Amino acid sequence: MSDPYSSRTPVHEQVVGGFGTVRVLPLDPGADAAVIHRWVGEERAVFWGMTELTEQQVAAVYAHMAALDTHHAHLVVRDGEPVALLQTYEPEADRVSECYDVRPGDIGVHLLLAPAGPGGGQPGWTARLVAVIAAYVLLGLDRRRVVVDPDVRNEKAVARFLGLGFAPGPVVVLPEIDLPDVYLPEKKAQLAFLDRELMFPG
Repeated sequence: MSDPYSSRTPVHEQVVGGFGTVRVLPLDPGADAAVIHRWVGEERAVFWGMTELTEQQVAAVYAHMAALDTHHAHLVVRDGEPVALLQTYEPEADRVSECYDVRPGDIGVHLLLAPAGPGGGQPGWTARLVAVIAAYVLLGLDRRRVVVDPDVRNEKAVARFLGLGFAPGPVVVLPEIDLPDVYLPEKKAQLAFLDRELMFPG
């Protein structure tokens, strides 16, 4: 089967034994909108806040993000199959900065995993994928610490991050943002942090 993503230049590529080749590609708002729209439209992605959007609206959201210097979206592909949507951002340019003391070297991450395939979730699958993403964010981008801010009601996401070694931070209320180009409702979030030294000692 041909890989429709093979012509695209990754910002990170890593071969993981027994898992496959993982490539982190800059998101193409037009080409990738159909895949992302399918993911964010599912009930399990309700906390992503895009369940009601059309494919064209999803494309517009990511076209807007592509114009920013502080927020970046990526499609994570494993052996030619899209497996996750990764967003990285500068915490000081985000509403999360109003809720904790941003340190030099911090980077914010939002991660939406693709739905499990017909065989269901595989043990260790998420951990191996996140290890690759952590390598890109912490080593490739030379950052000291990852911050995540899942909705406190999203118990699966909170448990997943803590299970992967993230240290829990405070529960905070991210303020509403109401701008012409973006609207984000107020969100009660569980902050969690992953230090580079913990993930990649030495």
